[in-house]
Amino acid sequence: MSVVMAVYNCCETVGRAVESIFDQTYQNWELVICDDASTDDTPLILADLVARSAGRVRLIRNDVNSKLSLSLNRCLAEAQGELIARMDGDDISAPNRFQLQVDHLAAHPEIDVVGTAMQRFDATGKHDVVTLPPEPTKYAMRAGVPFAHATIMMRRAAYESLGGYTVSERTVRGQDYDLWFRFFAAGFSGHNLPAPLYLVREDTSALKRRTLKVRWATFQTSIIGYSLLGFPRYWLARPAISLVKAFVPWQLAHVWRKYQARIALKSTTSSS
Repeated sequence: MSVVMAVYNCCETVGRAVESIFDQTYQNWELVICDDASTDDTPLILADLVARSAGRVRLIRNDVNSKLSLSLNRCLAEAQGELIARMDGDDISAPNRFQLQVDHLAAHPEIDVVGTAMQRFDATGKHDVVTLPPEPTKYAMRAGVPFAHATIMMRRAAYESLGGYTVSERTVRGQDYDLWFRFFAAGFSGHNLPAPLYLVREDTSALKRRTLKVRWATFQTSIIGYSLLGFPRYWLARPAISLVKAFVPWQLAHVWRKYQARIALKSTTSSS
């Protein structure tokens, strides 16, 4: 099983992210990391991790910053496993994540990918759990991405059939949104495990990146994807609304997300 990770300027977090892979109960893995021309101390930390990995971590480096799609495609070209898991350089995988995903794919040969729920965290601790549909169909694309990208484990054959990630200005962000449209159009399917086996770091930088340019690119992907899946054009009204969100200040969006997280956490606590 191969793990693919693309990193850029994450010297403060990548060590803990990789350590969470070292700590997996499932140990038949290799890790392929693409350093996307980092300018901080990330290369030094990665070099140390490689030296301590007994050959299980392999590092490649882009000469210029080339963004996530190209970096992940480079990792996919180097990966040797029949199963390929994603991981980001600022997050943490639960120790049993890989074992549960490998077991699930073995028990369900009819599916091509398995994701998991994820839990947001920051310097103050863990927060709300983000869940996704257990068995999403193509119609889940109307509500957004059906799998949390960094949590997935996919069969190599599916990745190869899809040609990896689309490299374009349109997919500098939202490359997974594009991937899932093509995934369902090709007839592939997948499941999401309900347990939060992945901790996703919550910060304001992601909100700041959701500019009008990014949202317009995402809408362009919606147009292409809806056509691929045979959706009626009037269904595009829903993703079009997301363009308006570009005019909402990121500070206000951050406050709203924190409020939603508190409500979700209270709901989970009261139900238990």
